[in-house]
Amino acid sequence: MPPAVGCVCQGEVRERLYGTCGRTMNVIRPPEGEEEGPIPLAWRPTLTAIVDSLVRRDPVVAQHLQDVERVSDAVRDQCVEALAAYGDIEFVRLPKSSWDSSVCQKWGDYWRCYIDLWTAQEGRSDLVLEVTARVTPNGFRFAVGSAYVP
Repeated sequence: MPPAVGCVCQGEVRERLYGTCGRTMNVIRPPEGEEEGPIPLAWRPTLTAIVDSLVRRDPVVAQHLQDVERVSDAVRDQCVEALAAYGDIEFVRLPKSSWDSSVCQKWGDYWRCYIDLWTAQEGRSDLVLEVTARVTPNGFRFAVGSAYVP
């Protein structure tokens, strides 16, 4: 398990895992146990980039992100089909308020993140993108799961 969160001056690994110094922003650890919790601040840029890639309908989702496993064509197609099922709705980048309702939960040795997807017409949609996060020696590794209505 990664070390406890503290000020970055206590270790570079902590900064990579959880974000910046608690004096400059609230540091949020991934939840332990069975309870859902907020998505850690340090994960949000990567998760936002994944959603951006999906919203743009990139041929290869998140291709440029080092900490994201290759997204298979089948997973990409399922996610794009879930977005297309909404019809003429335009999915948009995640607003800051998306983190108020998006959550993660620990499942064994990884976390499942449930990111609410947003549209230009309706704001928060019923769709969520599920992404898993695992601890690695260099931080965390993310894998895109699926987009669906829970």
